[in-house]
Amino acid sequence: MQIETATLGGGCFWCLDAVFRELKGVQSVISGYAGGARADPTYQQVCTGATGHAEVVRIEFDAEQIDYATLLQVFFGMHDPTTVDRQGADVGSQYRSVIFHHSDAQRVTAERTIQELDAAGVWSSPIVTRIEPAPAFYPAEDYHQDYYRRNPGQGYCRMVISPKAAKLRERHAALLRN
Repeated sequence: MQIETATLGGGCFWCLDAVFRELKGVQSVISGYAGGARADPTYQQVCTGATGHAEVVRIEFDAEQIDYATLLQVFFGMHDPTTVDRQGADVGSQYRSVIFHHSDAQRVTAERTIQELDAAGVWSSPIVTRIEPAPAFYPAEDYHQDYYRRNPGQGYCRMVISPKAAKLRERHAALLRN
């Protein structure tokens, strides 16, 4: 196995956590916080927007089974990368679209992916996803981990995450675990 790390933010981390857990080659997904100034922030602190952190997922994946470019294709298909500090009803810098790269190769892949998607006109507005070096990562509280699987009947899960999971299954069936 060739284990690599990806750190991505695209709105509420519950959504990305649920989606990436379904992919072949993904070894682990941890919801957390990155990109801000405060060490060891809490969910309540991050929700104020004052810490500068984004809600993110840290993904450990086997690059022999799924490559970084494919992870980014899934990432861009599961959120709106054209809105600044917003995903649907979730508003604030903690919900920004961001790729925290762990190597120059990841940075180049992210830049190329955004250029290709913008050139293809996938969205009517340009992509505003930030690409930044991976900063310190702080795991979120335990109750945020694997939230969708543990709370499928919760309103946000039914109304927001379930449609994203269905979209993943429809668009990327070949990438899913058995």
